[in-house]
Amino acid sequence: MPFFGNIIKGLIDFKDYVTSEVDPVKAQEEVLKDLLSQAQNTAFGRHFSFQEILNADNIKEAFSSKIPYFDYNKINDEWWHRYHEGEINVTWPGIPRFFALSSGTTGKTSKRIPITDEMIDAIKQAGIRQITALSNFDLEAELFEKDIMMLGSSTNLRENNNFLEGEISGISTSNIPFWFKGYYKPGEDISKIDNWEERVQAIAENAHTWDIGAISGIPTWIELMIKKVIEHNNLNNIHEIWPNFEVYTSGGVAFGTYEKSFNALLGHPITVIDTYFASEGFIASQTRPETDAMQLLVDNGIYFEFVPFEADYIQHDGSLIPDAPSIGLKDVQLGQEYVLIMSTVSGAWRYEIGDTIEFTNVERAEIKITGRTKFFLNVVGSQLSVNKLDDAIQHLENEFSTKITEYNICAKRGEDGEFYHFWYIGTEDNLDSEKAANSIDEFLQERNKNFRVARGKALKGLKVKIVPTAVFHEWSGANKKKGGQVKLEKVMEEEKFEEWEEFVKGK
Repeated sequence: MPFFGNIIKGLIDFKDYVTSEVDPVKAQEEVLKDLLSQAQNTAFGRHFSFQEILNADNIKEAFSSKIPYFDYNKINDEWWHRYHEGEINVTWPGIPRFFALSSGTTGKTSKRIPITDEMIDAIKQAGIRQITALSNFDLEAELFEKDIMMLGSSTNLRENNNFLEGEISGISTSNIPFWFKGYYKPGEDISKIDNWEERVQAIAENAHTWDIGAISGIPTWIELMIKKVIEHNNLNNIHEIWPNFEVYTSGGVAFGTYEKSFNALLGHPITVIDTYFASEGFIASQTRPETDAMQLLVDNGIYFEFVPFEADYIQHDGSLIPDAPSIGLKDVQLGQEYVLIMSTVSGAWRYEIGDTIEFTNVERAEIKITGRTKFFLNVVGSQLSVNKLDDAIQHLENEFSTKITEYNICAKRGEDGEFYHFWYIGTEDNLDSEKAANSIDEFLQERNKNFRVARGKALKGLKVKIVPTAVFHEWSGANKKKGGQVKLEKVMEEEKFEEWEEFVKGK
């Protein structure tokens, strides 16, 4: 009998029962006041007159009018670099202990994002809330006695100029509460292995000793880990070795394009719960089974703003134009994509995280990730965001009964001087490239007016090449971006795409 599991499940149910609903708009107003109050005596707070903002009749409007948008390069060049020169109280009181190395999907070098003790606490609180939200999913008590696999980046943090550096998943895992360590797998020793292949091999070799009930991580790398466990242990599916695996929490990537290939690795259905965890903080998590949308964490150290995702507001590098209009949670609407802006307890201010989202339920502040501002394909006016590209891939899977987990695309001129969308699609199935191109073309023209107009003018057509999925993973490894929170890029600029094509030729 799952005695301890019943106790834990009972505590979760009770906490859920006694916790009152939060008013998202009011909660955000309090978060903004708290952030400004805590940081008013920092160099950033004095420079932008936080005290005056706090005394304004409308704090939200004063905040957005006085402080510009910051992408990573701008805030690092103007402010965060001062931490590395020994300054304190730069954008947040004191000095951060950690810097998250954001492997991300773009850029030639890692971003270094400050992680304060307050952010570590906020991430812990978000994790606890995610656990308590499990009471809504009608899970058996036995689950709460099983091991939890958290597959992120290495927890072997490196010291650099008196700071500890690593990916956010490694930093957060190295700071898990003591009471959780007994459940946590693959455990501290394996988690410290830097090399991705070696870490996954160690997991495969030790898999038979664990009773995994839940797994958390980026879909790409979780799939590869599960495949390695299946291969090493000569299994048909993962449930033959982990029969009690019941819950998978995705993170920061839309799960839809991975669903078909992921399910092929299972012996029976599981519960999939989406979360939104980035280097800048724990942003949202799915709290109920009726939807796969995620609820913004509106009272946990992050203040959100939203800029309508429209071509006129986006610069060539994916950043916002300086006067792009922002709105708060009170004024968002359904059916509109927004660029997500964050101010946080780590001293990020009006920070462009680079993601786009759409609200599915305004009253509950529930969202879906729709793409990346840098992956907005608008050459010759096609106006395609990643969610529309993902929809086309899922359509392709359904039409040809195939499994596709990775793809990328570039808009550029072909040998005839005309513009085309060049696609690379990763699959192990025998998919005809010409039929795939026609299918995607027809689907996008039917579903997207701007694409249809572009196809009637400057966009000549689509060209598709089929490659093994492993090529995408090898590309990531060749760029030292394998495992952890790494998200493979979907839309490439021409220069990067040329590098990609040269890499593919060598395979």
